[in-house]
Amino acid sequence: MHPKRRSLLLAAAGTTAAAAVPATAAAAAGSRPPGRPLVIGHRGAAGWRPEHTAASYTYAVQTGADWIEPDLVPTKDHVLVVRHENEISQTTDVASHPEFADRRTTKTVDGRSVTGWFTEDFTLAELKTLRAVERLPLVRNRNTVFDGREEVLTFQEVVDLARRLSKAYGRTIAVFPETKHPTYFRGLGLPLEPKLAEVIRRCRLGRRECVVQSFEPTSLKRIAAERLGVPLWQALGTTGGPYDLVLAGDPTTYKDMMTPAGLARIAGYADWIGPDKSSLVGTPVLADAHAAGLRVGPYTFRAENQFLPADLRRGSGANDFGDAFAEYALYYGMGVDAVVTDFPDLAVMARRG
Repeated sequence: MHPKRRSLLLAAAGTTAAAAVPATAAAAAGSRPPGRPLVIGHRGAAGWRPEHTAASYTYAVQTGADWIEPDLVPTKDHVLVVRHENEISQTTDVASHPEFADRRTTKTVDGRSVTGWFTEDFTLAELKTLRAVERLPLVRNRNTVFDGREEVLTFQEVVDLARRLSKAYGRTIAVFPETKHPTYFRGLGLPLEPKLAEVIRRCRLGRRECVVQSFEPTSLKRIAAERLGVPLWQALGTTGGPYDLVLAGDPTTYKDMMTPAGLARIAGYADWIGPDKSSLVGTPVLADAHAAGLRVGPYTFRAENQFLPADLRRGSGANDFGDAFAEYALYYGMGVDAVVTDFPDLAVMARRG
């Protein structure tokens, strides 16, 4: 083993988070063997292809991802499409379409002023005339070669793609949809949860084929009320609290949600937590979550230096690749149940040891 990886693993073993998981918690975490956490393709393989495209999802599965993640936002005619945000100037070529110039506007989304073009102002037919582009062209210039080649997908199309890929590769590929800004869209009369439930029911997606995530607890509870039988995943930020709670005057923060009491409350409606990866280093969050019967899948693993700890960076450029394998080794050694990554191929290789 590389000395750096050994030192990282030893450091992880010394933290409370890496304490041995009780047998009951280990059973609750599923039957996957130690060192074999799930690999979740974040928006597909966003490190190698423009995110939320068929090419991105396909490449993720080709290189070993177990799940693929679509972020869900609605169209004007209330169809769920997959985009990182409802503002689409960074992820499509909408700005180059003169017929949509007058749609550019400023809105307040979850308390933040945002200017651009928004999915809720377009019909599905109109969105289908746009083409996807790389969201981070200065970070991932190589991905811009694919700009303009892929259309905006509906959630149904992602489900269909996952099933075709499952058949082609002989293993079940799960979809991992996230409800984006659900309180905001509910206020517009475009609630996400009923449409998501409609697709899950129509496609008869089971526990192995779909896991629903959200940063907003009320969104997950609405999905739970649909009695769909699919696992739920509470995503956790690093600052502030979920927007639905903020709007309701509830002072609960993400930090509060990661205490033993907060984790016990989450376990009452969800099966997983998805904290920022930084929340697990030198803290008891992982062990406490396992003790509460929750699985843990930290986000977001990336290979570029700017997203890695300082001691794992290599070369002089912020976007040069660093020692991503050492970072995976650290978290796999902690005992996480999944990793959410822009580079599922690297996560799979690291999982092999």
